[in-house]
Amino acid sequence: MRRALRALATVLIAAGVLLLADGAATLLWEEPVSSLYARVQQDKLDDRLARLERSGPTAVERRVLARLPDRAWRLRFAARAADRRARPSDPVGRLRADAIGLDTVVVQSTEADALRRGPGHYPDSPLPGARGTVAIAGHRTTYGAPFRRVDDLEPGDRIELRMPYGRFGYRVERTRIVTPTAIWVTRRVAYDRLVLTACHPLYSAAERIVVFARLERSAPSFGS
Repeated sequence: MRRALRALATVLIAAGVLLLADGAATLLWEEPVSSLYARVQQDKLDDRLARLERSGPTAVERRVLARLPDRAWRLRFAARAADRRARPSDPVGRLRADAIGLDTVVVQSTEADALRRGPGHYPDSPLPGARGTVAIAGHRTTYGAPFRRVDDLEPGDRIELRMPYGRFGYRVERTRIVTPTAIWVTRRVAYDRLVLTACHPLYSAAERIVVFARLERSAPSFGS
């Protein structure tokens, strides 16, 4: 009986230490178990995104692209074609912000299952290249915490979206703290822009932090 009690006590102590370690890791950086899952998913998404980039436009899309008058029209067509093909949790592009060490694959949809894999593109917003506000949401403490440091982005910092059909460079304009119901942040404005959204403050969903960035440059990956 004493041996059994000692063994049980040892197990309980070990479990307590693990729980404390998990809590400390979450507070200091990110939740480790869900983050391991996200890393595995990101590796898979990397491979799928690479295949998308290699495949390029379909034969039909190439014929349409060849008839369009300029680069802006071709990017718009490619963005809309990619948006139509994308299903929830599919990779759509790569998001980079060197100022905060962000480099991650973006998936389609902001549903919970999609956000476990990476930052999610709001399906009601356009993909880069189409006119309007591109909107992307991400976690800050779980599932890899890709947006952990979005509050460190400052006006002038650069953000890049690398899509299978083109490259898009944005420059941060401002950051706002809003309520979770502030849907105006994704509305179309007079210029093309990107917004990054996440829960705020850390470990709370009481508010949202929103980073607004203006499109500065774009270039197709399928010719001039």
